Amino acid sequence: METPPNPARFAEALAPAMRQAASTARALEGKVANRPKAGEATDVKAALTLADQACQEALLVPLWKQFSQVRLEAEEDTPSVEHFPKQGRSLVVIDPIDGTLRFYLEGRGPYAVILGLATDDVYQASLLALPREGCFFQAIRAGGALGVWEQGRFEPVQATADGRRVYVSHDLPQPAVKVLRDAGLEVAPACGGAISVAPLLPGVCAGLRWVGGGTVSIRGRVGALISSEAGALVRGENGEPFPDDIREPARALLLAADEADLVTLEKAAAAAAAAA
Repeated sequence: METPPNPARFAEALAPAMRQAASTARALEGKVANRPKAGEATDVKAALTLADQACQEALLVPLWKQFSQVRLEAEEDTPSVEHFPKQGRSLVVIDPIDGTLRFYLEGRGPYAVILGLATDDVYQASLLALPREGCFFQAIRAGGALGVWEQGRFEPVQATADGRRVYVSHDLPQPAVKVLRDAGLEVAPACGGAISVAPLLPGVCAGLRWVGGGTVSIRGRVGALISSEAGALVRGENGEPFPDDIREPARALLLAADEADLVTLEKAAAAAAAAA
């Protein structure tokens, strides 16, 4: 019987690799070109750079060395992927650069490096970096959330309604954008990873991920554990608790530090649904 990795040990062991991956992404920013993957349905899904591949390998090499028994769901097809088993209770989810096209290459907002450990399809440990902002977050289920800016030390973090900016999906329908702006919020596009930790960021009070024609990806859910452990309100489209099961369909992810902003997000999600 497989013994899942200890989540705290996993987070501690992979934290240095997350910093390395984030540093690699930042160092290569503006110096790499898009080399689109064939067979993808959209330009966003097809976007690929050498930075994506280098960052993923920076995570996979230490992961294989210390946790070779885990299954893997990685965004890119890099050399180390083939070493991991195809079955097992424990799954590691990686997106080396979340938001490659619009946010890494085009610079429309923050991009992220994402790493999550799930057991029986529920995240037990989450690590997330925003390289351009120089911040790193990690959380253990029922163990709280930690954050660090630049080269400081990890310290406990708490969700706060700091500022009036809300991070949203780049294609959030305009009726939903109007609801947010009418409520006095500054609407800013961001990758899914940044949205998922929005209430923890300076000047950002909330986040709204909208996937009108599908479901929030398992990668886009990694940061939700961090926000939840930091005391944020993490909800689905209609204000219901966002599902812990990473496979359960959900076309919206709402995150806020206080109830008033959450109500506004729910109204925006309703407007987006009506426009779909």
